[in-house]
Parts: sequence; structure tokens; C-alpha cells
Amino acid sequence: MNRRTVIAGLGAAGLAGLSGCLGLLGMAEHESSPAGVEADAREETGYEQTAIEALPVERDVGPTNETVTVTNHMTKHEKSVDMGLLGSRRGAVFNVLTTPQVSIVGKELNPVGEMSTQELMDLVRSNYDGIDNISHDEDSDITILEQSTTQSQFTADAEFDGEDVPVNIYITEAVEADEDLLVTIGVYPEYVERQEEPNIAALTEAVTTDVDEGASSGDGGSDDGGSDDGGNESTDDGGNESTDGSDDNQTDDGSDSNESDDGVLG
Repeated sequence: MNRRTVIAGLGAAGLAGLSGCLGLLGMAEHESSPAGVEADAREETGYEQTAIEALPVERDVGPTNETVTVTNHMTKHEKSVDMGLLGSRRGAVFNVLTTPQVSIVGKELNPVGEMSTQELMDLVRSNYDGIDNISHDEDSDITILEQSTTQSQFTADAEFDGEDVPVNIYITEAVEADEDLLVTIGVYPEYVERQEEPNIAALTEAVTTDVDEGASSGDGGSDDGGSDDGGNESTDDGGNESTDGSDDNQTDDGSDSNESDDGVLG
């Protein structure tokens, strides 16, 4: 299987897990709206908006095998950072994930709204190989869209071009974003912690639902060992196990998960 680096794939892995949860609700069709980061914060921190990706998931549910379609969105941001012996790589990532709220008689059915950051981190770990030695370091309060929520910092070892790289991972508990739920995931190598820790906080607090869809460069995830626009690695779009516990070697759209994907973060 040709996977991109775990550092680049964390956001997609988490989103794949969230998508699977909604696919079991037995409701016909739901779609979130994309969210992003304010332009000033992107410029100040050096993160580039590389893509806004719609991730549709289809499931046949219930005794009648009704097809349920859930479309989530992931807005991807990347930055080249100094990674020591590996050189300058796009090893810093910040993703904004949205998933639709689904309610019946006032009861919210999307489980993402009740998930802790540890549970969200478990989704990431269960969907991607190459993440080891995960440790929950600390929690802090942060404001997203004028709502106070928890942001948790984890440390882990992640594979990057065949090398184990210690990374910091930041995950927030979901907040409401109009009719959606919103989660952020930030990842960077520990090597640049002093530089990137405040940048992740700034990006998180600058999340906006007024996303600039024309700002995406479309070249994210490229990496040739030093430049921003090379590289041939690609990723699949999720893990080998579906979130309903069944063994599933296919992607959510029915394609073979061993087939590479041209997308930045899967």
C-alpha cells in the first residue's frame, strides 16, 4: 500500500473516522459547508491553504439497504519547515474539518459532538499505520468561533520518508459552525515546537466559516526533499477498518484502498 507520510495524512484519517459514524444513521443525505482560516492568520503564520476537499461517504443501511450519503469537508493548510537532517519539508499541517449536525426531535445524533479529544485521537490512530508511542500531554482552553472548547496536545512518533519523527498533535473538541460541527487538527515535528506551537494556536483561533474557496493553491502535499512542488508519494483515503467494526479493505466510495490517491492528505 502506498501511503503518504502520517504527518500529512492525520487529518484525512480523522475525517474518515468521523464520516463512518454518520454513515450509520439511516438518514438520506447530509452535507457540511467548508470552513477555513482567516487570510491574515495564514499570512502571519506562513501556512498555505492548499485545498478544500469534499469527502462524500455512502452507506447502505437498515433492512431496506437505503443508501445514505454524508458529505464532510476538509480544508487543508500546509507549511514547509526545517526538519533537520531531512531538510525543508511540508511537515507542518493544519486541517479544519466540518461534519453536518443531524438531529431528530431536537436530539443530536452525530456522535462527533460528544467525542473527547482522546476519542478523536483514537480515530486517527485506528485509521492510519505508522503512529506509535502516542502520549496525551496536556489540555488547554481555546476559543473557536466565539466558543470555548478544549484543545489537547499529544506527542507521538510518526513515519516520515521512512524515518521516525517525533511530532506534536493538537486536536480540538467539536464546536458548532452554523449547521455543522467543526474539529481542527494541527501537526508539526517536535523539532520546530518553539516556532509552531504559537502558530497552531493562532490558526485555531482564526478559524472562520467564511472560507475563501479561491485561495487554495492546489499544490499541497507535494514534497521532493526540499522544494514545495515536487514528490510523487500519494495516500489512500482512510484506514483498513471501517468505523462500524467490520473488516473493510475498500474505501468509502467502493474503490480498492490499495489504490493510490492524488490528493494532498488523502
